[in-house]
Parts: sequence; structure tokens; C-alpha cells
Amino acid sequence: MHSLNLGILAHVDAGKTSLTERLLHAAGVIDEIGSVDDGSTQTDTLALERRRGITIKSAVVSFEVDDVAVNLIDTPGHPDFIAEVERVLGVLDGAVLVISAVEGVQAQTRVLMRTLRRLRIPTLIFVNKIDRRGADVGRVLRGTAARLTPAIVPMARVDRPGTRAARALAHTGPTPAMLDVLSTNDDALLASYVEDRVSFERVRAALAEQTGRALVHPVFPGSAATGAGVDALVAGITELLPAARGRADGPVSGTVFKVERGPAGEKIAYARMFSGTVRTRDRVPFGDGRPGPGGTGLPGGTGLPGESVGDPDGDGPDGQGSDDHGPGHHGPDGDGDGDAGARDAQDAGGAHGGQGAREALDGSRGSGGGPGGGAGGRAGVAREGKVTAISVFQRGAAVGQASVSAGRIGKLWGLTDVRIGDTIGVPRGADGPRSHFAPPTLESVVRPLRPEDAGALFLALTRIAEQDPLIGLRRDEERQEISVSLYGEVQKEVVGATLAEEFGLDVEFRGTTTICAERPVGSGAAVEFNGKEPNPFLATVGLRVDPAPAGSGVGFALEVELGSMPYAFFRAVEDSVRETLGQGLHGWRVTDCAVTMTHSGYSPRQSHAHQGFDKSMSSTGADFRGLTPLVLMAALRRAGTRVYEPIHRFGIEAPSDTLGALLPVLAALRAVPRTTTTRGGVCVVDGTVPAATVHGLEQRLPGLTRGEGDLESAFDHYAPVARGAVPERSRTGHNPLDRKEYLLDVTRRTGG
Repeated sequence: MHSLNLGILAHVDAGKTSLTERLLHAAGVIDEIGSVDDGSTQTDTLALERRRGITIKSAVVSFEVDDVAVNLIDTPGHPDFIAEVERVLGVLDGAVLVISAVEGVQAQTRVLMRTLRRLRIPTLIFVNKIDRRGADVGRVLRGTAARLTPAIVPMARVDRPGTRAARALAHTGPTPAMLDVLSTNDDALLASYVEDRVSFERVRAALAEQTGRALVHPVFPGSAATGAGVDALVAGITELLPAARGRADGPVSGTVFKVERGPAGEKIAYARMFSGTVRTRDRVPFGDGRPGPGGTGLPGGTGLPGESVGDPDGDGPDGQGSDDHGPGHHGPDGDGDGDAGARDAQDAGGAHGGQGAREALDGSRGSGGGPGGGAGGRAGVAREGKVTAISVFQRGAAVGQASVSAGRIGKLWGLTDVRIGDTIGVPRGADGPRSHFAPPTLESVVRPLRPEDAGALFLALTRIAEQDPLIGLRRDEERQEISVSLYGEVQKEVVGATLAEEFGLDVEFRGTTTICAERPVGSGAAVEFNGKEPNPFLATVGLRVDPAPAGSGVGFALEVELGSMPYAFFRAVEDSVRETLGQGLHGWRVTDCAVTMTHSGYSPRQSHAHQGFDKSMSSTGADFRGLTPLVLMAALRRAGTRVYEPIHRFGIEAPSDTLGALLPVLAALRAVPRTTTTRGGVCVVDGTVPAATVHGLEQRLPGLTRGEGDLESAFDHYAPVARGAVPERSRTGHNPLDRKEYLLDVTRRTGG
């Protein structure tokens, strides 16, 4: 039996979940069709989903048609939950995009279709609600061709649209519209078309081939409510969409796209298997799919100069160089013996793996560039866990089994440290899932109504963020505040309701602010030497900060020899650099910068025969972690930073006679129209608008356009803050911009 992992996607309220119910009923999985309004559907299992009538979390159900086992994934339709959709896209073999025959193509429909086409995911289109008053399939087809893609193939015509008796009548032979689209990609078919000798079988074969390559998109009209056209859609799913590929006997490779907690609080990972087979009691590696230091994917790597597996942070004697050497400095202006420092490192760790370590260190650059991005963490460290139980999806339910193989989706227990986005086994490389949507650009402070719930609130938000990694948490101990990054106001309401219903916590949100970013204006450098005032740490660190191209994130490189000190110390510096850049001169994350280490040095192990290791005389990783933020922020001060705000691109469709009222409001909201076109009685305005004013535009648009306006917006780029005071963000944790207070917080050696 073949497997097919199918996503159902749509703008909110297009009937996506209702279609899922109808498909399950048609396949005989359920006897009675659930209702979104009554909260009785199979996939909207959260109480909040049932009450609000919207999908918030993706859900997996399964049905079988002939020899195809379909894992159907129902996804959220509201744009505030686009991250949930993102995680599904990387595991799909095909998709059904649902469009309402009444409302037609909507803002989220365009976003989804652009993404599906960019990722070349084979996609069918289902025009739903042909039984509803106002249904106009012809108008929807014209809108789809004009606003989504002209590569659509209508598969049926509709009889008696807009009535409960509406039905879809499948075409029994090739139509001119069908042949026009298919022959564009098939010269042989075009020749047969011209010679008028095309069989329907030949056309159907071309349709399946081109659909599988995501070149064309068959369109099926129907109604999830009445079942009209659903049988034809099911046939299209099994005949036109490609089955899952992958060898069950190949190397284990899978992707975790969802994590939830079981009744006992245990983690359950939803994983799509692309290759191999995972069995219960197997020990499997998992991580973010990128190699760790030294290319091994393990903490600390192996065979790196001056590094010890027993002391990966360099805090103990195993991470040190040989005895009896004085402080070693390395750099253009260092006044110590760089060669001696190099010898110390070679004595400690040997010469093996040096070049590989250099490549790992220089190559572990953050990817960033999106909203709030930039100072990303180190390349992912692989973890390992033992699979204690497995369930796979069969006929609408998750059924316990001993294994899950390539092409299937399984629920895995036992991987306690697993996270969404982790790769299980071998990474998929360039073909693997990647980020398709920008992270959130909004942030809100959340407070418990009962102060004694502060600890429980942070724990609950951590659990919520565990299921949605793009929900960032920021804790300010001094102000006793927790900030949450979000996509929009609806998501904020859902988070509040989830805290109340699932965790018993009543909270309030304090406004919504925009998440800005900082970029270096110029170059700046700073250095502090081991043993020289005012440096209280047993470390030499020199850093230079330079601007980098937009979207490049944070890079870290060396101008010193990697063998000049234990590799664990270099790692401590890089990790501290990336963490420190989370808060720049104005408190925002610093991105698009290149940080270069220009000086290095340390105090090698100081001990005598029959005596223990003396930390007070020898450098440890803590010295480098303590000194690096001071040096980095001094360099950043000299470079200077500029605050950038996120800018969204927008598109508005509204009646032409409302344009006069619309343009002044756009100007007041700092929107910049780029193009304005008119099609019949509809005007289309495209441009850019600050993320901070998008919500205000959403609220005012209905009143300005008699409720007929349609707004689409998405993150586009960052732009310098041009008006008013530069926005500042309160700092959290130790503040290296205040040297005295920082040293009091970090160390008792307050020599600064």
C-alpha cells in the first residue's frame, strides 16, 4: 500500500475542516460528519478550537482509498498561526488548497499559493461552498487565474450553483481550457491537439504527470456540506498526486513537525519519515540537522586542539595547556608569546583535527535576517534518545505499532529533549525542510493577575513555546515581566485563553509593541589583555565588529591562530558573542554584522607535583564568558548601531470609489503606496507599511471600504526608524554597558 501525506490549506472560514470531515466520511472512517459550529469535528480537538470554530494546531488523521493510505493534515487558516502551517509544508507530498465559491480568492489564499508554488508542492484546488447563496465558480476561476496562477485546469462544471441541489458535473472528455494549459508544457500533446487526435486517456496521463511536477493545478468544484464533488476530489487525490517516496531499508531520516504533551506530561513527537525505519527501543540521534563543532554533531567534537570531552567548557584542568608557561597572548598587538600559547594548546590537545576545527568555527555562522533574527545560536548539537513507543495513523486513529517506516507519519515517545524542526537520524540536506515564513514582528508583555503565579506563568509559557518555537519568550527579572513575541492580536487572545483553560492562569497583556533590530553603522574594535588593568579576568579577548550585508545574520571569524589556546575557549567566546548580541546598544537584537576575534590569550594550567588544579591561577571558560560581553559591547559602541523597524509589504483591493478616503489614511499610518491600478470597479493598491501600524490598518479598512476591502500583508524588510525618538528596549540579565554593575553581578574580582 502506498502512502500520501496530504495537507489541507485555506484562508480562514473557507471550509477546510468541514472538507476534512467530509473526506473521512467518504472513506468510511466516521459514520457521522462533525460540525465546526457544534465543535464535534475530528481534527479540532482543543476546547478553544471547538469554542471559536477555528483551527489553531495542525492535526493528523488518516483514511484509505483503494491501495493508498492518506495521512491528512488539517492546518490553521488564520494568518496569526502561519507558523503552524510552515511546519507542515516540509512534510507534505501534496496539498489541497480550499477556496470559497462565495468569497473567492482571499489574502491568505494568495500567501499560501505563492508558497506552495515556490516549494513546488503538487496542489489541487477545491472550490468549496457551491451550494451557498452567492456562489460563482466562474468568477472564482477568473480570480484564481488572475491572482494566483493561470496554470489551472477546471475538472467539472457546476449545475444549479447557489442552491442545496448544486452539483459538480465532471468533464467526460478533454476541454479546450484543459488542452490549452496542458499543451503549454507538452510539445507532443500540443502537436496532437493541433491535429485533433487527442484522447482523454492521453490528456489524463499528461494531467497526472504535470500535476505531480507542480506545473498545473486541477480545480474541483464542490461542497463539503452536501458532499457534491467530493468523490471526484478523492479520485484526484489518489490518481493525480504523487505517493510518498523513500526506502524502508535506507538510512533513518525524518523530521519532527509537531510536539505535544501527553496526559502524564511526557513529550510526544510527530515525525514524518523520509527514509529508513524506526522501531521501539531504537536509540536514535536527533537535532537541528546541522553539524556541530568539528563536524561531529556532538558536544565539543573530537580531536580538537586543547579540548577535552571531560571538560567541554574548559572550566577544569583537562581543558588547559601544559604546565609552567606564562600568560600567552596572540594578536597583532599582543605583548605575550603567541607561539608559547600555541604550544600550550598543542600540548593539551594534540595536533589532530586543527584544520577541521577552524572550518567548523569559521563556518558556524548564524542565519538570521528575519524579524528579530540575527544572533542565532551555535550550529545544533545532536542529542540521542530511546524510542519507547510508536503510533501510526490508520483509519482516523493513532494505532500503536512496533515501527514506523519511510513515507509514514508516526508519533514517537521517549525523545525527552526533542524540539519542533529536529531531524531524526540523517539530515536531508538541501532538500530538507526550511523556513518559509518570517518570524513574528510583534511583542507583548504578559502579567499574571495574581503575583504569586509569576513562576507558574513562565513555566506555562515555556510549554506553549515548546509547541510553537517562533513564540519567543523574554524574561526581565528586575521588572518581573515576561514578553511574548507574536504574529497578531488573535494569537494573543488564543495564548491568553490557553493559559486560562489549560493552566488555570488568569493573565493580562500590556499593549503590543514592534520588535525592532539593530545593525552596526561602522566598524569598531576593542581588546582587553590578561593581567592588565582593568581586566579582572584571566583571559585576553580582542574583537572587531563590522557591518555585513542585509539578511546575512551574524558571522564569527578568527584573525588569530586556532592553536593559540584551547578550542573550548574559542567556543566560549563565540557562544558569548552570539548571546550578547541578543541585546545591542538600544536593547534590540543586533543582526547583519561580522564579528572577528583579533586577540586571544590565556593563563595555562598552574599546578605543581602532587597538588591539585588551582583555578585562581589558571584560565577557565568562565573567564572568557565573563570578559567577552565587555569587549564586544565596547567594540559595538565604537562602531555605533542604528535601530531598524520591520516593514510589511501590503496589497489592498477595494471598490474604486473608496480610493479617495483610503489614501489619506494610508499616509497617516506611514504607508507608502507603490502602485495603484484599477480593474473595472476595483482598485488595487500595493506598497509598504510599518509593522507597527498594520493592525490599525486592518481595523480601519472595513469602515473605509464598506466592508468590501481586502488586505494582504507580510514582512518584507527592515528600514531605519525615521520618525520620532529611537525606540529603546529594556535590558534583561547582566548589562555589560555598565561595567561596574556588570562586574559586581558576574564576578567578585571587581578590579574594573
